[in-house]
Amino acid sequence: MGAHVTSIGIRDLRDGLSRHLDRVRDGESITVTAHGKPVARIVPVDGPTRLEQMIEAGLVTPPSAPRGELPPPLRASGTVSDLIVEQRG
Repeated sequence: MGAHVTSIGIRDLRDGLSRHLDRVRDGESITVTAHGKPVARIVPVDGPTRLEQMIEAGLVTPPSAPRGELPPPLRASGTVSDLIVEQRG
């Protein structure tokens, strides 16, 4: 899928808001910058999430089954460092 991403400054966004929102409506994502640093991203509402894009691109694989329950937490006295020393000893 790989939607096009454009970076624009806050002033450019303000001065051309309608034009930029039209671009987002057409599927483009816009990164808003302040002094050259990204501060926000405007993305299409109905577009795929970043995770969905990564799955579609084959970069990640969704789980094949739901994750099972986690075991109950262990009760221990002392610090984590104490437990590590005890395990090594």
